[in-house]
Amino acid sequence: MKTITIGLDIAKNVFHAVFVTSHGKVTKKKQMKRAAVLKFFANTEPAIVVMEACGSSNYWAREIQKLGHEVKLIAPQYVVAYRRKNKNDYNDAEAIAECSQRDDMSFVPIKDIEQQDAQMLLRIRERLVKQRTKLSNQIRGMLLEYGLCINKGTAALRRALPEFLEDADNSLTWTARSLFSELYEEYLLLSDKIEKVDKKIKAFTNENELCQLAQTVTGIGPITALALYAAIGNGKHFANGRHFAAWCGLVPRQHSTGGKSVLYGISKKGNIVLRALLVHGARSVLNVVDKKEDKLSVWATNLKMKKSYNVACVALANKLARVVWSVIANNRPYELKMV
Repeated sequence: MKTITIGLDIAKNVFHAVFVTSHGKVTKKKQMKRAAVLKFFANTEPAIVVMEACGSSNYWAREIQKLGHEVKLIAPQYVVAYRRKNKNDYNDAEAIAECSQRDDMSFVPIKDIEQQDAQMLLRIRERLVKQRTKLSNQIRGMLLEYGLCINKGTAALRRALPEFLEDADNSLTWTARSLFSELYEEYLLLSDKIEKVDKKIKAFTNENELCQLAQTVTGIGPITALALYAAIGNGKHFANGRHFAAWCGLVPRQHSTGGKSVLYGISKKGNIVLRALLVHGARSVLNVVDKKEDKLSVWATNLKMKKSYNVACVALANKLARVVWSVIANNRPYELKMV
C-alpha cells in the first residue's frame, strides 16, 4: 500500500492541494475555497497532510487532525530548495509534499490553543514595549531641541518630565508644555497597559504547570517561562537539550571545508525572542554567581574568569536552555547541586 502525502498550500481564501505518492509521483491536484477545505478532507482517505508553518497553519493543523489525518508543519525556508519550476500555488504544494518525504527533515511542532494564547500575550506585550520605547525616544529628542535633557530609562523620564512641565523658568513655550503633557499622558497609558499584560502573564504562568517548572531554573522568570511554553510546549519534539539549544541558535555557526573545521559566532537561528530572553536571563545570573556556591554558579564563575563577559553570557544561556528543556521534558523541578 502506497502512503499518500498531501502538500497543502494555504492562503487567505484559495487553497491548493497536491497528492504525492511515496515514490514522488503526483496523482491529483485540487483547488478549493476556504469554506470547502474541511469538507474536502473529511471526505478524503486518511493521509499525511503537510503545510508550511505560517499564519493560521496551527489552526488548520488542529482541525485537519480531528478528521483523522496525520498533519505536519514544515519551515518555509526548507521548502524553497525543492521547488524546481516557476513559483505558483501548485508547485509550492508539490514542493511541500516532496520536502516532507525526506527522512532527515525537521518539522515544526503544532501549537495548541493555550500555546497560542501565551504567544498572543507575549506579542501584545512586545508591541506595547516597542511603542513606549519609540515614544520615550521621541520625547527625549524633542526636549533636546529646548535645551532639556533626560537620562535613559523609564524612572528617569517619569521623574524629570513632570519637573520640566512645572518649571516656569525653562525654555518651554505654552504650546510645547501642552504637547509634552499629552505625550506624557500617552506614555503613562502605555505603561499602564504593559503592567496589565504583565499581570496576565503572571496569572497564566501561575496556573500552568510547565511554566511553574521552568521558573524553578535559575534565570528563568515568568516572561521567559511563557515564551518557552508558547514555543516548545512540553519539549518532547526535541531529542535532547542539545538539540533545543541548537534550535534556539545558541551554538557556534560552522563553515567547514576540506576537512578543516571553522567555527564562528552563534548561528542565531530559531526563535529570536526566546533566544534574547535566555541571554538576558543568563546575564542576570552571571552578575550574582560570585556570591553563590552551587555547581552551576561555580562553573559560570570559572567561565567568566577565562572568557570575555559576552562569551560567558551566551555559554551560560546555552547551558540554561539545556537545563530548562530537561526540566520541562522530564516534568521534574530543577534542584541546585552544591559543591
